[in-house]
Amino acid sequence: MKQSLNVLAINASARKEGSVSRALTADLLQALEDRHGEIDVVERDLADGLPYVDAAWVEANFTADEDRTDRHRQTLAESDALVAEIEAADVLVIGSPIYNFSIPAVLKAWIDMITRARLTFRYTQNGPEGLLKGKKAFVVVPSGGVPVGSPVDFSTPYLTQALGFVGITDVEFVGVRGADGGNRDALDSARSRIAELVHLATKAA
Repeated sequence: MKQSLNVLAINASARKEGSVSRALTADLLQALEDRHGEIDVVERDLADGLPYVDAAWVEANFTADEDRTDRHRQTLAESDALVAEIEAADVLVIGSPIYNFSIPAVLKAWIDMITRARLTFRYTQNGPEGLLKGKKAFVVVPSGGVPVGSPVDFSTPYLTQALGFVGITDVEFVGVRGADGGNRDALDSARSRIAELVHLATKAA
């Protein structure tokens, strides 16, 4: 029996309604289902909020697992749940609009929560090694006036580095410039790109 594809869908847009990134991540999920036949999706809506790293979190994270108190474990519980979601996923689908040249703050909070030494990466004699290998990520990146890949795009280089640091090096970006201003051509182009990327990924699998 064919095994279903485990997909983690992450939306970082502050808008629940009228969001280009949410519409296109939904299109991407549909394209994956159309191509793969069956997918199991876990949805993580970052607009609902996440805790930020604070002193208590740092203390708990730097304490060896066998020495953690109940308070430490409670502090790390949300982070542990986020790590478990990404560990279980074969594919990540991320909607990350560009806010002020970079990623939404809540997506940075998610990255901080899942970047855990000895859990999602480790230090070796040859430098850090990501432990979340063998996964693919599709990232939808709408923007008002910042072209993806331009000198003022600090979003996609950061996501490439952050995901790669934990071992996710197979990352595809779908840039969508101006779609929130009614640019239908940009939206249509993004949907064509999504179809192409999902087709190529399925063919290579």
